[in-house]
Amino acid sequence: MEAAPPDYATAPINAALSADDKKNLLHEMMRIRRFENAAQKQYSLGKMGGFLHLYNGQEAVAMGTISLTKGNPHDHIITAYRNHGHALSVGMSMNECMAELYGKVTGCSQGKGGSMHFFAPDKNYWGGHGIVAGQTPLGLGLAFATKYRGQKGCCLCYMGDGAINQGVYHESLNLASLWDIPVIYVIENNGYSMGTSQKRSSAFKDSIAKRAEGYDMEWDQVNGHDIYEVRAKTQVAIDRAKEESRPTVLEIATYRYHGHSVADANAKKYRTAEEIATYKSHYDPITVFKNRLIHEGILTEESSKEIDNSAKAEADASVKFAEDSAFPEPSSIMDHVYHEVDNKTAAGTTGTHFFSPAV
Repeated sequence: MEAAPPDYATAPINAALSADDKKNLLHEMMRIRRFENAAQKQYSLGKMGGFLHLYNGQEAVAMGTISLTKGNPHDHIITAYRNHGHALSVGMSMNECMAELYGKVTGCSQGKGGSMHFFAPDKNYWGGHGIVAGQTPLGLGLAFATKYRGQKGCCLCYMGDGAINQGVYHESLNLASLWDIPVIYVIENNGYSMGTSQKRSSAFKDSIAKRAEGYDMEWDQVNGHDIYEVRAKTQVAIDRAKEESRPTVLEIATYRYHGHSVADANAKKYRTAEEIATYKSHYDPITVFKNRLIHEGILTEESSKEIDNSAKAEADASVKFAEDSAFPEPSSIMDHVYHEVDNKTAAGTTGTHFFSPAV
């Protein structure tokens, strides 16, 4: 008889969760979903410009992993351009995030970063990055600094599956293993990179995370639709980083319901409507966890709707906040380009800078 799959709810990191903790995890995932839905609606109405990479379907990845870092001042988060879910997971407010999408001065980057560049240094959240795999050496550097300073921490560095073929990612894996750096590379594998199936874009055997073996690194595959499994397997990697100062590659299987970005006109051409519907019906991480909590007697359908309504109300309020906020003053266009100049450090008050006259 085939063995039953592991029940990750009994893993120590999950068994320690209270009923309120579990309901909060569900609430946070619903907040991400409702924020994204509100952003999509406003984008389609022409209220915001630039790119918009939605996270619908992947909520258990960001919330499951980042929930393990809360309260540790030496844990760091850095990610790519599909970054709204991570931002909300670290504790950024919907208001500052929505305002940033609108390009308003009340946004987290004062309206100058937009969708792909959410930042919260006070929360050790070092942002979304628009260059594919560009964040992978930066995540390595954050983890290196943690080790160099003798701090017990790690860096969770996120990327999509399309980033695994970039050279800089492999260079980062090499140094991470060579120098024993406490970095965890989290591949959010939604199967399509920008719009090309994995089978057509990447050569690998069994798993894209298995490439880590070439760098003498540990790796694992994770079901990204089950937040219990995400937390249990990520905790193993975090313990390895903090206790052994060793890196890990985690490949978390997930799925995005929308295209690569809202501007992806071919989103329903490279995958079928039936495929999307199947994932929504059987693997949606919010529905899966909600049903699990109902089964555990922690939640009811009615109480889950109340949690969802609360998330929706917060998202709607963030839209109003963004619309009522002002745009940055044109006179501030040269601010926040170079930290040294803004803060008048020695480096910022000497020499010539590409955007200002010699001083």
